[in-house]
Amino acid sequence: MNKIGEICVTMNYFEFYGIAESFTVEQAALKKKFYELSKLYHPDFYAGEDEARQQEILELSTLNNKAYQVLTDPARRMEYILKLHGLVSEGAKPQLPSDFLMEMMEINERLMEADDAAELGRITAEVLAFESDMNEKLTGLTNDYTELDHTAQQEKRIKIADIYYRQKYLLRIKESLDTFAARL
Repeated sequence: MNKIGEICVTMNYFEFYGIAESFTVEQAALKKKFYELSKLYHPDFYAGEDEARQQEILELSTLNNKAYQVLTDPARRMEYILKLHGLVSEGAKPQLPSDFLMEMMEINERLMEADDAAELGRITAEVLAFESDMNEKLTGLTNDYTELDHTAQQEKRIKIADIYYRQKYLLRIKESLDTFAARL
């Protein structure tokens, strides 16, 4: 593989954009960098180059697009950072706390037994309260992330990964809520 191709495979999106790894990014600066790199690596500007150079530019253009898609989406950005640090992987079975799992199991059971809109509304409110609480905790963990030293960042990432997996679990319950709501 050529040198640029190797960079595309190993360079992370934050490095590519020249910004610090952060769970919060300034959208305007990100957009500006995206357009700057889009112009720089637009394949049409390299049509006269040899095939290897055209392939390099195409890889850089693709990297730019992927980086922008991930970094502009808070959920994808969080997942990306956690993957960079080996805290999230495809097919992983996280060890969620038993009290959380018991609460979710109780909600699921109540959902299965719900037979009217009022009960479904109560369950929905409870799920939204869980979600709001998780989002509040997440905000507290991510606000000062870039100012922390490496050890403190790692500690925060572990806590963020826990919330990430809880959110994934809660998302399945929200999908079930939508399914049950459509039936009533």
